[in-house]
Amino acid sequence: MTPTPSASTATPTGLPAGTPRVLFACGGTGGHVYPAIAIADAVRRLRPDAAVAFAGTRDRMEWEAVPKAGYPIRAITVSGFQRGLSASAIARNLTFPFKLVKGLWESWRLVGSFDPDVVVGTGGYASGPVGLAASLRGRPLVLQEQNAYAGATNKLLSGRADKVFLAFEAAVPYFDGAETAISGNPVRQDLLDVDAAEARAHFDLPADARVLLAMGGSLGAGPLNGALKLHLDALLADERTVVIWAAGKRYYDTLRAAVPDHPRLRLVPYLDRMDLAYAAADLALCRSGAITCSELAVTGTPSVLVPSPNVTADHQTKNALALSEAGAAVLLPEPDLASQFEAVVVPLLHDPAARQSMTEAALAIARPEAATTIAEAVVALADAAPTR
Repeated sequence: MTPTPSASTATPTGLPAGTPRVLFACGGTGGHVYPAIAIADAVRRLRPDAAVAFAGTRDRMEWEAVPKAGYPIRAITVSGFQRGLSASAIARNLTFPFKLVKGLWESWRLVGSFDPDVVVGTGGYASGPVGLAASLRGRPLVLQEQNAYAGATNKLLSGRADKVFLAFEAAVPYFDGAETAISGNPVRQDLLDVDAAEARAHFDLPADARVLLAMGGSLGAGPLNGALKLHLDALLADERTVVIWAAGKRYYDTLRAAVPDHPRLRLVPYLDRMDLAYAAADLALCRSGAITCSELAVTGTPSVLVPSPNVTADHQTKNALALSEAGAAVLLPEPDLASQFEAVVVPLLHDPAARQSMTEAALAIARPEAATTIAEAVVALADAAPTR
């Protein structure tokens, strides 16, 4: 039977004295959630005894992704303000003040009950009330910004943060007055420890295959799918070309019915093993979300980036420019995708020298140590926290 810790060796939370307690607040999209998980993993590698918990919402992807990664998650109520004048937007905005107050109260109680030594926010609406509650309760706050154009939540919280870690130098002006450091984006450790032969076997690829990895995120991207469908015959006309096409859950069934089977086409709704997908790819065609760009860099994957035009402040173009200006990618604007596909994508897939140059450029700007860098700062703050 495990003895109950005595008053001299236990904290009010029941944990042994000296145990670092770190609360992560993130939510909404994988671009906010997966960096938080990567930092949490790095914290655990540095301090296996660390108590780690997450705060998020029940109706967004963190509610499944965080427990799958092995961490507990606590629910808070949070909702963003909806732009537009549609009936649904107006109805949701009428409830916004009430949800805001409720979320702040829940965050205040959560910070009090978990009693973290440090709170880490990686953006998304859930990060706001938890970060504010942490600051008001006098707990150190660390922020991590993934994009070249800073998100609203991180900008609002930055004045209360002890440290703000940035992925891109271009984001520095958005955090005037805050203590910032360029760390890169945290990526999963599994991306860095992959055997190329295992990856090729996973996708049943010939040893000499030229592999195009095309992906538009978990839901998919209509313009990318449309361009691939239009030019698929041109791609597969070369007998060594194989296309791994992650169409997205929104588009997969329609494309599965419309696109004929082909022995060198791997059409799937979603890729669960991105580590193997990057390792197998000779060239990627994809959007330029911040985490995707960071994963392309650390894996040295040459890419053709098609920024989404439907994002705040066109931040995907800014992300893509960071890679393209370094020589690690080609930026292809969405309006030119269909017309320029065979002039850009196909020749690059057939040019190993150009791809090798892009790989070297990508690795030169990559920051595979980002998660560890941030975790070291988090652990240092936790170790310096006063005993409560």
